[in-house]
Amino acid sequence: MRLLRSLPALLLLLPLAARAGVTLVVQGVDDPLKTAVRDGVELSQYATRPVSEAQIRRLYEAAPGQVRTALEPYGYYDAAVQGSLTRTGTDAWRVVLRVSPGEPVRISDVQVTLDEEALAVPAIRGAERAVERLKGKPLDHGAYEKARDGVSAALTAHGFLGAKLAVHEVAVTRADRSAVVRLAWQAGPRYRFGQVHFEGSQFEPGFLQRYVPFERGEYFDQSDLLRLQEALNGADYFAVVNVQPDVHDASRTVDVAVQLQPAKRSVYTGGPFIGTDTGFGVRAGLERRWINARGHKWRNELVLAQRLKTLSSLYSIPLPGSNQRSLNFGVNFRDADTVTSQSRTLELVGNETEQWHGWTRTVGAHALIGTFTVGKRGNEPDNAPGIEHGRSQLVFAEASLSKKHGDNPTFVRYGWSLDVYARSTAGTLLSDTRFSQLAADAKWIRAFAGRNRLILRGSAGVTWTGDFSALPPQLRFFAGGDRSVRGYGYQAIGPRNAYDRVIGGRNLLVASTEVEHYFTRQWGMAAFVDAGNAFNGFDYRPRLGAGLGVRWLSPVGMIRVDVGVPIHDDHEHGFHLHLVIGPDL
Repeated sequence: MRLLRSLPALLLLLPLAARAGVTLVVQGVDDPLKTAVRDGVELSQYATRPVSEAQIRRLYEAAPGQVRTALEPYGYYDAAVQGSLTRTGTDAWRVVLRVSPGEPVRISDVQVTLDEEALAVPAIRGAERAVERLKGKPLDHGAYEKARDGVSAALTAHGFLGAKLAVHEVAVTRADRSAVVRLAWQAGPRYRFGQVHFEGSQFEPGFLQRYVPFERGEYFDQSDLLRLQEALNGADYFAVVNVQPDVHDASRTVDVAVQLQPAKRSVYTGGPFIGTDTGFGVRAGLERRWINARGHKWRNELVLAQRLKTLSSLYSIPLPGSNQRSLNFGVNFRDADTVTSQSRTLELVGNETEQWHGWTRTVGAHALIGTFTVGKRGNEPDNAPGIEHGRSQLVFAEASLSKKHGDNPTFVRYGWSLDVYARSTAGTLLSDTRFSQLAADAKWIRAFAGRNRLILRGSAGVTWTGDFSALPPQLRFFAGGDRSVRGYGYQAIGPRNAYDRVIGGRNLLVASTEVEHYFTRQWGMAAFVDAGNAFNGFDYRPRLGAGLGVRWLSPVGMIRVDVGVPIHDDHEHGFHLHLVIGPDL
């Protein structure tokens, strides 16, 4: 019985007694120097291996020299090392190394030699200045090599394909703890782009030239090759895009071979979805990635949800040129039913899109007809007092600019998006009223302190019109909902008529601040505060909503579930559930 009572203690001591190897303790320095010391001494290889007394004493005697060698790449050439060696078991030892790194060697001078033609290129000059900025800093061989290789990479990336590093020297003077860096490159001739050959394309000869962002004879630039690959991938015509430069030393040109494999021509999409703004629904789509050898596209989509039904068709015709211009013709039927309005509209669209300085620019015209009801509350009858009915016939021009940038399409740590659009009728000849409208939507995402994100969002708009009552709900401004002010229903906020019913407004101003914290790579929580309203004139009285949410980075994308409550509002009480599925930007 006594043996049984002592068995747990014996079991706890067993691993300690059986443990063999070297326990290494490094004192006097922090990371990255501590890690460098651990990796540089041979003792660290015996952490779990038996070692004899003769072996450990040999390893212990060699450790100080190995420590000094490990610290030299960080500029410490006069390190002092003291240690102690203690036996802790039959084949177990404890080694303590007390390291005093001393004063680091500093770079007293940087001498860089580079051809004037190469230095005239801003990116190469910037890389060369990064080397010059090493002067006065402690000698860190890793930082030195990074700056040196940056110049070599910049030379290659901007057409100096035969560039050679002729001199690369770091002269260290231990007596005064100084170092001199000497670097010299022979840049050689600068290469130019030659021909671009497309292999495996399903289109007419010359069609794909519209995606080439450079002209024959221009200086070679690796970023242009990346832009070409991104443009061809973005065109959605190909399953495989392989861009290969082919250098011709004799002519100092670089031909480009683009190997292509067509993607699946027809794409069918569909399935159920849910959103608190739209309710439960199903979505079905058919896209013909190309209709003919001239690259025409055709896209169709049907949405059937509790509060939204749409049917849309869009036909696109690519135009010549390197800015990816295209003519687009579409028709859209929309039946929307929100907590404050109901509308049925048919819209014809014709526009031209193109890439403009990294932005997508769209200029076109819309013809819209339909009926609508505003000021409703829930499912009450259409003839209830205060409900307003109308018919729409509007022909207006629209221009827009949009751009988004993110470091990861699935989960953005650093990114932003901006959409700006302007609309205006030419007069009242073809429209029920004259109106002009300007609006913008912006979003900004930044990660901080590890697993946290700050998300800022804003929307603003202004409308000028002679007869506001002739505008359908989709051309009026409302606030509230998943992507507006949470804690309120979709389009539940806005100016009210004499019967205290929300009818929408001429202007909009909404802002949101959200902080997310992730416990794992997939799961996190969010806290948010939203503020905003739709309004007329200068009578801006923002509504506030705040709440908490859950974030799940699922296999189908980011899923956001939020619970928001209105703050100090006489018209709204209780909480609202918000569900959004989709990308960050």
